[in-house]
Amino acid sequence: MDTLSPAPDRPAPTLPDRTVRWSNQAFISIEHGVYIALGLLLALAAAIALGGTVGLLWSSLQDMMDESAILRVIDRLLFVLMLIEIFHTVRVSIRSGNLTCEPFLIVGLIATIRRVLVITLQSSEVTQNSSAWTAAQEARFRYSMLELGVLATLIVVMVVSIWILRRAAAHPSSDNVSSGG
Repeated sequence: MDTLSPAPDRPAPTLPDRTVRWSNQAFISIEHGVYIALGLLLALAAAIALGGTVGLLWSSLQDMMDESAILRVIDRLLFVLMLIEIFHTVRVSIRSGNLTCEPFLIVGLIATIRRVLVITLQSSEVTQNSSAWTAAQEARFRYSMLELGVLATLIVVMVVSIWILRRAAAHPSSDNVSSGG
């Protein structure tokens, strides 16, 4: 039997089929190259941010009474955590070949918590530094509380979304399961 001849039930691949396969493989290679470059840049950014956070922590340890410095350290650490989570998403995307939405929800959750911390810091500075509020301070505080309410709702939505995604992954629906045959 001639191994070079096509199978009788399958036609020989034509030039367009080979071109499509070759271009598909080229695009996959380019995509992986971009993912690798992105991963390296994220790792470098995380290392730089972590180094800056260590420096900030060291300087804040010298002034133990500065509460805002501790909150800045926590803010920076959450930023590093966001970078690492995005790095993890890139790594998983390279391995599996598809993007999943749960890591992005986690990054959004971390970013929302970061913003809550910043608003809390700004609001505490406004309330501690003056006994009589100006109209501008009162408006800023009101807007901050409104933003905190929106962020709290967003946190609940993201947590519920993550819970639903994990539950759906753990218990595949009957639509996805093929019937025996």
